[in-house]
Amino acid sequence: MSKSLLIPTENDYLDAHGDQTEQKEYNELWKNKLSKERNSQGELIFPWSFEVVQGFFKQSDESTDDRTFNYVNEHMGRLKSWEDITGELLKLNQQAPDNVEYKLLFLARHGQGYHNTIVEKYGLEQWEKKLHKLGDYEGVHYGPDPELTEIGQKQAKENHDLWEKEIKLGAPIPDKFYVSPLQRSCNTLKITWDGLKPDSKIPYVKEKLRETIGKNLCDKRSSKSIIKDRFGIYGFNTDGIIEEEDTFFTDIRETMVEQSIRINEFLQELFSSDCDSNGKVNKEKSIENIFISTHSHAGTIRAFLNVLFHRNFTISTGGMIPVVIKGTKRQ
Repeated sequence: MSKSLLIPTENDYLDAHGDQTEQKEYNELWKNKLSKERNSQGELIFPWSFEVVQGFFKQSDESTDDRTFNYVNEHMGRLKSWEDITGELLKLNQQAPDNVEYKLLFLARHGQGYHNTIVEKYGLEQWEKKLHKLGDYEGVHYGPDPELTEIGQKQAKENHDLWEKEIKLGAPIPDKFYVSPLQRSCNTLKITWDGLKPDSKIPYVKEKLRETIGKNLCDKRSSKSIIKDRFGIYGFNTDGIIEEEDTFFTDIRETMVEQSIRINEFLQELFSSDCDSNGKVNKEKSIENIFISTHSHAGTIRAFLNVLFHRNFTISTGGMIPVVIKGTKRQ
């Protein structure tokens, strides 16, 4: 058995557990403002609230050491058979009131990109000081929109092999696939799911799933036309990219609070898409769309976990965390 390439580094740990002041700031903002805000029609702007459902995966348990945990060697961290997981989530959705829905999100991080090698080689201090704003250094091209390294491609292939094994054990192929517009995430999805998912399950490219926006040149995306040329041939739907050029990228870095709001908006749209014209959960849709795959970034996954009130968890480049969540639509 070859050694896993999905081992978290110290930088991965810092990405997941760094300054937690903004986490607390977002939590207070949600509690005191966002959860109560209404539009001109008197409707809640963020009607869905979210909570983690325990008992399905080890990663949600506080006793699991996220510095050393490797989901590849732990059947993705599941605490039950896939048959039981699928059956229980199906039953939960069937029995849920018309304002409640359950989903299992597979939150995948892209494989190693060339920007990651720069951070690992020269350190965070040099990255913050000057390297973040460069696209080339010491013969390495890492921005804008850097590619996967050979290791990054192998990490995605490791996930492919894991999914192949777990599917044979009953793992569900996700019902929907969403991906960041940055090519390191798109290529990770392509390699991970090559030959495993049916072509009818189209990956949707979503601007809201991109990495923390601004300052770091590696996080500036390519144009919509280039992204469509690269990945349209694999069936990727790029309609979710808002502008042709990356007008969102500036010299000012998006805060974690702002990114958490962005990810909350994605989740609001995801859950609302299963509602009928009266705003009630459509049972048929809720059962058809239980399993959701996203391919994004370290900062994006941290924002997901923050919005879901999940514990902080270290994700290696190429890593993934499954989370069962309950969404409740408030009036």
